[in-house]
Amino acid sequence: MTSTRAWRHLNGKPAPRRVLIVDDHPIVRQGLRRILENQGDLTVCAEAASAREARMAILESSPDVVIADISLKHGGGIEMIRDLRAHHARLPILVLSVYDEMLYAERLLSVGANGYIMKESPGSLVLLALRRVLEGGLYVSDHVGSAMIGKLAAGTTTPSTNPIDRLSNRELQVLHLIGQGLSTRETANSLNVSVKTVESHRQRIKRRLGLTSGTQLVLYAINWSSAAEIGRGAVEGRRPPVAAAGDTED
Repeated sequence: MTSTRAWRHLNGKPAPRRVLIVDDHPIVRQGLRRILENQGDLTVCAEAASAREARMAILESSPDVVIADISLKHGGGIEMIRDLRAHHARLPILVLSVYDEMLYAERLLSVGANGYIMKESPGSLVLLALRRVLEGGLYVSDHVGSAMIGKLAAGTTTPSTNPIDRLSNRELQVLHLIGQGLSTRETANSLNVSVKTVESHRQRIKRRLGLTSGTQLVLYAINWSSAAEIGRGAVEGRRPPVAAAGDTED
């Protein structure tokens, strides 16, 4: 779909590659647009603030590449990448996020992303990553690449010391939404699942993180989400917050 348009010539030059920006913060989209529109070989064809808008924009605008955050207001970032890959097998997808690359990069590559880059990266590096995936390559930082190669060399048998790594992709989403202050019902609505399903996820998350109450889970989720939001990455090896005295929440 994209390769035919990508090399269509205008005035003897290749047409700019069309970029879809997916991020729920308008200021981020505006900043990315300014960076991309200054490049002669790139142009922004559409913007989206949610997974649903992204799917519609792809059908309407036929981008050559998607650059997307996975932390969207209504959740589903990881599922969005999986869905886009399932329905648009050849469409390059670059994830741009504040979340710790050591936790998320491998997860996102495994569900179909072509690259992962942190939002704290300079614009020149974002452009490098974008062009890399447009050329059919993969992009991760040298740090992530070395870690992934190390895991392969070790046969991936060394267990992670990060408790967050014990969570499935869906459980990680639930933890993130809890950390954003969503109730169980709001989390269920955001992920389009039942309240009972979210409650089951919450129970498994508590077991896997060694938490004993709902209050501990909420405090842990807030601390972890806050750490990621300010660019310090996921909480590794941190003891779960102590619940308030008398707490009996499940």
